[in-house]
Amino acid sequence: MAKLRGNTLLAAVTTVTALGFLQIGFDIGLMGGLVNERAFNDTFDSPSPTMLGFIVSIMEVGAFFGSITNSIFGESLGRKKSIAIGVVIMIIGSLLQASSYQRAQLVVGRIVTGFGLGIVNSTTPVMQAEFSPKATRGLYVCMQLTTLNFGTLLVYWVDYGFSSHVESYAWRVPVILQCVFLIPMLLLLLIVDETPRWLAAHDRQTDALDVLHRLNNGKVSDAAVVAVYEDILQTVAVEKAMGAGSWKDLLRNDKIQTQRRLFIACGIQMFQQLGGINAIIYYSGTIFQKSVGFSPNMSSLMSGFLQTWMFIASFIPWLLIDRVGRRRLLLSMITIMAAVMAVQSALVRQIELETSIARVSGIAAAAMLFVFEGAFTIGFQATVWVYPAEILPLRLRQRGSAISTAANWICNYIIVQVTLPAISNIGWKTYIIFAILNALWVPIIYFFFPETKGMQLEDVDRLFGGEDELATGELFDAKVTPTEIEMAGPGIA
Repeated sequence: MAKLRGNTLLAAVTTVTALGFLQIGFDIGLMGGLVNERAFNDTFDSPSPTMLGFIVSIMEVGAFFGSITNSIFGESLGRKKSIAIGVVIMIIGSLLQASSYQRAQLVVGRIVTGFGLGIVNSTTPVMQAEFSPKATRGLYVCMQLTTLNFGTLLVYWVDYGFSSHVESYAWRVPVILQCVFLIPMLLLLLIVDETPRWLAAHDRQTDALDVLHRLNNGKVSDAAVVAVYEDILQTVAVEKAMGAGSWKDLLRNDKIQTQRRLFIACGIQMFQQLGGINAIIYYSGTIFQKSVGFSPNMSSLMSGFLQTWMFIASFIPWLLIDRVGRRRLLLSMITIMAAVMAVQSALVRQIELETSIARVSGIAAAAMLFVFEGAFTIGFQATVWVYPAEILPLRLRQRGSAISTAANWICNYIIVQVTLPAISNIGWKTYIIFAILNALWVPIIYFFFPETKGMQLEDVDRLFGGEDELATGELFDAKVTPTEIEMAGPGIA
């Protein structure tokens, strides 16, 4: 059994996190694709744009509170138990949604699903970061985000396949399909170990070393595994010596700059949502119809193509994130996103005014949505999930990740809630807001966000410790040399 676990551990971890992200994508696409369909509107008495925004976005409120709850209990429970609890809650929420005949039950079901999603969503990046090899940590997260995009495109095409049906099963079946991805997650958690860094931080050093040995499974020497193990213990000791670990430490700018690191983690998560990506993903059908001027059927078809393109584009950062780095991808792609939204506002204005170039503007506006999602996928999507888990101290990684994820979800809620009313009331000006917000992120990232590519997680404390004597003193100086670590190869986490 131990040998089997050694052979399958990293694959199982990767699959668990992939399924977690796939489930997020599935739910993101789900309501965005259903709200325009007749079957959904017949069941719930054709909700107004404001009510639709509330029904779709209320899941984000549940996810916000799920993330906050996980920030309180997640560190003591561990990564495995947190994910398992979140998955069970999501299954319950999916069943509540699929059996709804009234708006109230649908809303409750979405809150419950969101609560579980917040727990899973704030834990899987931490689990992935703590298991992944340092040289390819970004690649592993990119793989998970590709599954998220696959979930989104899958559900958009499922929705399109049911769009011609008028009975309630046309929306109930896509909702219940979520369980297809949730149940395997529970089964895979049975063969996945707890992360070695969590074990070491909770005084289970022997278990941590055993997991490291199984994780590398003979690919590197025992000496190299022990070297990484000792480095983890040194980091735990330094953080304990500084008092890192309590709630107040998150907001204390200590010798390893914990407060700044929390602000960076929360900031990048907020930037992702306020830039408008989920306004496009959730409501692409509505945008194609109301902003671009396409027919309902063409809008549904184009939404499917848009999410298919996002899935294809998500393979590009596989080649870039660990070579080019986090900062360069963020700065270049967010600049493109800001420019695209500015152009989009001008194009949509032509459509709304029904000028002589309105038809051409509609085609161009549709193309801009593809450019925007492509730029986001290449530069922002994977980075926004790998970066917080990299940037946070070990003893506060779960708590800080949960808080930053909560910031993501509450901003997601704001954007999803206001997008439909904004498109109805201010039209093309909606895109100007997104252009300005994306432009604001560029100087903030340039001046305040350091590069973390290729760094072992324990090295980030040294990066932020700078010249501080305690942060770079005996405990950190005892770290094995870079040559020894590189000789260990890519198997070392």
